[in-house]
Amino acid sequence: MKPHMSYLQKHPSITRSRVSNFVNDNYQWKDVNIQAVLYDVKASGEPHVQLKVWSAPGQERPTFEHAVKQEFRPAKVGQMFGPSWTTHWFQVHVSIPAQFFGKPVQFLFDSSSEAMVWSAEGEPIMGLTGGNGGERHVDYALTACATANEPERMFYVEIACNGLFGNGDYHEHPQDRDIYYRLNSAELAAPNPDAWALYHDMEVIVDMAKELPQDSPRSWQALTAANDIVNIFEHADPTSINKARSVSDAFFAVTSNPASHQVYAIGNCHIDTAWLWPFAETRRKTARSWSTQLNLMDSFEEYRFTASQAQQFEWLKEDYPSLFKRIQDKAKTGQFVPIGGTWVEMDCNIPSGESLARQFLLGQRFYKQHFGQTCDVFWLPDTFGYSSQLPQIVRLAGAKYFFTQKL
Repeated sequence: MKPHMSYLQKHPSITRSRVSNFVNDNYQWKDVNIQAVLYDVKASGEPHVQLKVWSAPGQERPTFEHAVKQEFRPAKVGQMFGPSWTTHWFQVHVSIPAQFFGKPVQFLFDSSSEAMVWSAEGEPIMGLTGGNGGERHVDYALTACATANEPERMFYVEIACNGLFGNGDYHEHPQDRDIYYRLNSAELAAPNPDAWALYHDMEVIVDMAKELPQDSPRSWQALTAANDIVNIFEHADPTSINKARSVSDAFFAVTSNPASHQVYAIGNCHIDTAWLWPFAETRRKTARSWSTQLNLMDSFEEYRFTASQAQQFEWLKEDYPSLFKRIQDKAKTGQFVPIGGTWVEMDCNIPSGESLARQFLLGQRFYKQHFGQTCDVFWLPDTFGYSSQLPQIVRLAGAKYFFTQKL
């Protein structure tokens, strides 16, 4: 049967809605849009996935060494964990079944909250963020290609009962103490690489169609390409994925004028040292965020990431020394770029010039001691006002450049 073709509508907002629904993980369309083909096979429950949990008392944040010595009880998907700011350690045993042979395998763990994956030996591996927001990241790669006789694996997941932005709606009920988080998934999955590639292509193209000026030719080209991809794709026909990707490949092959600006992207996750969570959670957030970036660097040599605030580096050195050592190694290769020059990303309205000078004194001293050089970029993207004393202090502290997004 000839597939139904939908052309650009008279009102482009209708087409924008259509292409957005193609990538969205919503209940109305997820069985027929790109979400339906992102995974070739999944397995959950025993004997494939066995879960046990130990809940730390009160709001304690115990170390790995302490947690793994405790008595773990059986756990299952669907259970609720809380209240706010509590910590729960999962012991996970996974056995990859035969139907995963020859495929990449991931462990999908969605606790509706933030979490950290640990190796059985006590090495922090990566951070996870559960829930259905745009920041969702719940996949931990187990192997790039499963063999016929995969060994049983055991590791730990430390969940923190808070979201990316603390607990609750911070506009109405900041620091809500009685929120519980549902364990939504703990399963093995084999991702479809071609489907994921198309998904990420569409994320970029759809955003270009929405965010570029609506009267620009490139915005209309993006909308046309996205609409063509939706027309080609059939969730029941695996060959349609690469056919659709040929459209995205052609779209991205179009280059700008050689005289145009060249724009480069570098990774960064802005972590407030003090905002909607306790200092103790900032220490864990830093580890969760930066361990994930280190894994990306291992997988993609061209990837670059930058992070500021010497205070957070010092906390990491104290709490996660092996992770700090990995950062030092990546800094030597140029992949992990310490930046900023100051102790924290500070307020610049109330502090005196002496206070600002000491921010640089302590910050640059730390970077010189632990990374072999001071920072030449003053990085302050999220403060609300800038002192007129800054240019002189920045130059005297050895920095040449200033970066912000709030001027």
